[in-house]
Amino acid sequence: MTTALTLALAMVLDALAGEPKWLWSRLPHPAVMMGRAVGALDTRLNTEPGARAKGVAAIAILVLGAGIIGLALAQLGWVVEVAVAAILLAHRSLINHVAAVAHGLRQSTGEGRRAVAMIVGRDVSAATPDQITRAGIESLSENFSDGVIAPAFWFLIGGLPGILIYKVVNTADSMIGYLTPRHAEFGWAAARLDDLLNWLPARLTGALIAWAGKATGSWPAIRTDAALHRSPNAGWPEAGMARAMDIALAGPRSYQGKIEDLAWVNPDGRRSIGPADIDDAVVIVWKSWGLALASLILIGVLIWIF
Repeated sequence: MTTALTLALAMVLDALAGEPKWLWSRLPHPAVMMGRAVGALDTRLNTEPGARAKGVAAIAILVLGAGIIGLALAQLGWVVEVAVAAILLAHRSLINHVAAVAHGLRQSTGEGRRAVAMIVGRDVSAATPDQITRAGIESLSENFSDGVIAPAFWFLIGGLPGILIYKVVNTADSMIGYLTPRHAEFGWAAARLDDLLNWLPARLTGALIAWAGKATGSWPAIRTDAALHRSPNAGWPEAGMARAMDIALAGPRSYQGKIEDLAWVNPDGRRSIGPADIDDAVVIVWKSWGLALASLILIGVLIWIF
């Protein structure tokens, strides 16, 4: 079976099964094990002098380990490849978490805050319904790139070693890639490699969202908007979604009680938004997922035939 068709099956399995609680309540999820590996290296190697060099070594160890595990698992056949790839994709769980924000908002602002706090790192303790909605849509857009399209892309390029390497680097970035005093040097390699691995997938995600949302004619504006984002990659899916829905995303938000005056993405878009807009964004992401799946099936069938 071709890699493209294997990936297509994994995407369908993930979309149907998601993250079954009966399984992961009994076994440690691969993401948890990756986190433990990152944490252990952080504890043992993150010391001065030479923290940056040690951080490079830590990422090299993680990449090498993930690659070896991926190669070993790939020898077990396509059924194992489908299962492992499905576990490492996060489409269904992402949809469920973001849909919970819309559901919470329909109950009360407090419930909306509790739901969105599960998926974002910003301070939402005093967030308004507009801000809660915006945070939910931004998280949906960014994580569709990081949690679905990027790992799928690297599986298509490198099979199980590719997707495992991507996921361990992404996990490391989420844990040590922040510019805190402790990780400014040690986490440098994780952050830079994660930026590199997400560079093309983020732009592909922005294009998929724009295509699904009938906003391909706004591509020059999407490119301009993406450059306004503080992240070299997160701005692309956000900008695609903002133009597809004609809403303004990003903008000022609170981190640890301090307001950061970030630029708006699609600044002229609608700013009064609510749970119905989250529903619309979820539909666009499902359509984007469907476009990606259809493309994979077409590629896989053509390769199989020719």
